[in-house]
Amino acid sequence: MLKQIGLLQMDSVNVLVRAHYLPIFSRLGPYDRELLDRASHRAPRKLFEYLGHEASLLPVSLQPLLRWRMERASTHAWRSIRRIARERPKLIAALLDEIRERGPLAASDLAEDGPQPTGPWWDWSDVRWALAYLFYAGEVTTARRRNFERLYDVPERVLPTQVLEAPTPPVDEAQRELLRIAARALGVASEAELRDYFRLPADEAKLRVAELVEEGDLAPVQMQGRGRAPTYLSQDASVPRGISARALIGPFDSLIWDRKRVARLFGFDYRIEIYVPAPKRRHGYYVLPFLFDDRLVARVDLKADREAGILRVRAQHLENGAPPETDEALDAELTAMADWLGLEKVGR
Repeated sequence: MLKQIGLLQMDSVNVLVRAHYLPIFSRLGPYDRELLDRASHRAPRKLFEYLGHEASLLPVSLQPLLRWRMERASTHAWRSIRRIARERPKLIAALLDEIRERGPLAASDLAEDGPQPTGPWWDWSDVRWALAYLFYAGEVTTARRRNFERLYDVPERVLPTQVLEAPTPPVDEAQRELLRIAARALGVASEAELRDYFRLPADEAKLRVAELVEEGDLAPVQMQGRGRAPTYLSQDASVPRGISARALIGPFDSLIWDRKRVARLFGFDYRIEIYVPAPKRRHGYYVLPFLFDDRLVARVDLKADREAGILRVRAQHLENGAPPETDEALDAELTAMADWLGLEKVGR
């Protein structure tokens, strides 16, 4: 599955289950989450954490393809990361030495008395940004997570030797391969949608897409509803005769990253309302669209009430024109999810 979609986005919200577990359930059904934990946190690693779309779990084979991003940390990262690289190189070096000597370590392990500006590194905020720089630069990676807090360690103690020793491809070659993965995952997409998958620079992605068209990896196509806007079909895409699907889609699933794309393909207006004040939410806090065959036909606001053993459906909304079978199909998927999460029942 990861060969098909390329990465799993991570997020800290745990009202239902951590975001990176959901895409596999959506596509494969109930599975043992320990398989994913083992693949990402134990040797031999199959996955590693880095900045793919956002913070993501990616196959370790992609690490060489992202080294160009690591090398640009001091010039292309977020402003606070660039600042720390410019202003506090000694802090960065000291933290790296500490992790190399004592790792794996969490950020909270690197300052006395927790997140206070009185610790040995002078300022907690600077420690946090210095670690972000080291992570962006690939000089540290995530050994595992403790209560979802990263435990940082040096790559040579985390990544497989064959990955570390793999040659670094030229930037253009690496970017083309990332775009091929994005195209395979999306099937048909605009240039902007392709580049956003791995958050590639716009000017470079434009060149790479043109090169992939010339090589035959992407085919320019006309897409209904897009007028003359250029759209590209992956050479690996296929058009099925029919689609039979039933899946709850997590808010951070790659299928629905691009809201405009979701609206264009499915006629489905979707917004994550986690950060919207409760009185202003239209559909709920943690809302999962429901895919039924080839349409998004409903959405449900879900919460795992672990103490009571109930998967709570706090709100449910059907789309206009949802087929009569929607309720039955959705109930079956909710029951499967409750069982997967170790909850006894679904409650409304």
